[in-house]
Amino acid sequence: MGTGTSTAATVSGPRRSGLARVLLVLLALTVLAYTGAALWLMSQETRLVFRAGRPLGSARPSPPFEQVEITRSDGLHQFAWLMPASESGDQSIWVLFLHGNASTIASNANIAHYEGLRTLGLHVMAAEYRGFGGLDGVPTEGSLYTDARAAYDHLKERVGVAPERIVIYGWSLGAAVAVDLASQVPHAALILEGAPASLVAIGQAQYPLFPIRLLMRNPFHAIRKVHLIKSPMLFLHSPEDTVVPIGEGRQLFEAATASKRFVELRGGHVNAVQRDAEAFLTSIRMLLTDAAVLPRMRPVELAR
Repeated sequence: MGTGTSTAATVSGPRRSGLARVLLVLLALTVLAYTGAALWLMSQETRLVFRAGRPLGSARPSPPFEQVEITRSDGLHQFAWLMPASESGDQSIWVLFLHGNASTIASNANIAHYEGLRTLGLHVMAAEYRGFGGLDGVPTEGSLYTDARAAYDHLKERVGVAPERIVIYGWSLGAAVAVDLASQVPHAALILEGAPASLVAIGQAQYPLFPIRLLMRNPFHAIRKVHLIKSPMLFLHSPEDTVVPIGEGRQLFEAATASKRFVELRGGHVNAVQRDAEAFLTSIRMLLTDAAVLPRMRPVELAR
């Protein structure tokens, strides 16, 4: 009896010790795998957030348009397209268009925006960022802000457009860039389409198992700056947007303190300007008329 009990105890001890070692090994492997995945996310942030590096491509807006070199104090190479309105209105209003990630100023979706704005009698300047459209450099949150400011300065100083005749337009990631720019420079009005309140919340939703708030180096916290903007604002967002959920746009809208309007469009993140053209153009016309930028702006005429 005594011998049997002693043997059982002797056998169970090594078994428990072996199981503990296995669990410790599994735990160590899990920690290593998790740490490795977190480090991979950090190393891939530039690619995941900006998705830059695409060539300019062959698509072009309908004439007239001109590609110009942006004059910069730091000497970096940057270009933009200047696109006068097909039928210029009685006052010269320029829209500084800031595009989003995974595109260039020559992307078809961006060109559709230019064409729509020009039908309203608005001139358009579309500026490229470093790392996009064949430009050298690696994009970061700070570099996009710097590039947008260089484009604004060029429009004001080289093209000769007064700040009160400049409308800033940001789409998708470009909306966060537009918020930063509009919080620092004088301008007539601000248009934000598919705007994220912050990229952190979007990233956290995509990678819920990781502390994105701690890992992300390019958070684009537009919500922390939008209250600084005093110009009239128009928020355009589609309930069908699966890239930047409409809740992000509404959160940013609620944080804004200036005169503002929120308009829902059909068409998702990319196609609203084409699928809901009438609402798109009418809402912009209303913004600029209310802001007294274009008091005699003609009604929207859509091709049937």
